[in-house]
Amino acid sequence: KNKRKQQSTEEDPEEEVEEEPEEEEDVAEDSDDDDEDGDRPSKKTRSSSNVIASEEMPTVTLDSQVGPKSSSKQQPIILLLDQATLETVKNKRGVFELLNCDDHREICKRKLHKDPNVYRPDILHQELLALQDSPLNKAGLLKIYVATQKNVLIDLHPATRIPRTYKRFAGLMVQLLHKMKIKAGQDHTTLLKVIKNPFSQYLPAGTRCFGMSCQGTLYSPLSLATSLVPADYTTAPPTCFVVGAMSTGHVQLEDHPYMEKMISVSEYPLSGAAALSRIMAGIEHHWGIV
Repeated sequence: KNKRKQQSTEEDPEEEVEEEPEEEEDVAEDSDDDDEDGDRPSKKTRSSSNVIASEEMPTVTLDSQVGPKSSSKQQPIILLLDQATLETVKNKRGVFELLNCDDHREICKRKLHKDPNVYRPDILHQELLALQDSPLNKAGLLKIYVATQKNVLIDLHPATRIPRTYKRFAGLMVQLLHKMKIKAGQDHTTLLKVIKNPFSQYLPAGTRCFGMSCQGTLYSPLSLATSLVPADYTTAPPTCFVVGAMSTGHVQLEDHPYMEKMISVSEYPLSGAAALSRIMAGIEHHWGIV
């Protein structure tokens, strides 16, 4: 009888131990479900992750080729690229993209009811690359601003290196319009930022400002530099040029009352990038920058 009692007491705890793992497995399964639900991003986080068109975040860096003159407080040549078309639109996948005439023609016609050919952000990209590659910019003597058709004013650091491909440039502009500033990945220097209007408050005292138009007073590149740009840029106030970044039309004197007059560098209609290249070449020759 004692042996039977001992056997019965030994069998009871064995049955309880067998039941405990089943409860632990149930708890483990519940915790896995909770973890899976917790790992799922909310709608807000999923929507915020779709701010930029490309999956890879576009980056912009400092240009190491910019000369030591760029460290001065004020650059002697100021350029405003006016009426640029920089707008964002959400595609069918919920991703924001830079509105352009090639990829969003139907959206421009049906939703915006505007001519798709107006939306040409590639013109701004071409102009920025032309200015970036100029010896005047590499010498640190150039300051660039961008004004959009939506009245957004953008300040570019003199040592900003613009992406060469349009796709990365478009992703960078979308990121800028949503975050209001772009910083360098190396030393966190602010390279692009949205600033307050009006543009005239950023012009130093005594700055002479001119607008570019095919209907303006005709100058050759060298005569423009000798007539409008001072020979000694270290002591004289800066000179500002307002150049259009739109697909059609030109800069209006009524929009910029601080401009003295409208000028032209060719008797033929030129693209913005070609006109800027002629202006930069004349000033470089005038100042002896090779």
